[in-house]
Amino acid sequence: MWILVVVLLVALMIPITAILLDSPLGRSIARRLEGQGDGAGAGSAAGVRKLEERVETLESDLEDLNRSIAGMREELQFVQRLLEDPGKKKRPT
Repeated sequence: MWILVVVLLVALMIPITAILLDSPLGRSIARRLEGQGDGAGAGSAAGVRKLEERVETLESDLEDLNRSIAGMREELQFVQRLLEDPGKKKRPT
């Protein structure tokens, strides 16, 4: 009877462990464990450089999005003007 309980417990722990390790919590714990092995000197300078690159990338993406939003705003205003007064511009006959 005890053997069956142990086998069942092991069989249930395998998928539970896999789910926990693949979860965001498991990934964050793994990243923290990986980060503890790095040295404080060279590792922090490389980390700062990576952060600077990420900030530059995010800033350029933000500029692109702002340009895209401005274009969409202009298009929306144009469509609104067309919908408000469609008879204003008559087709040439």
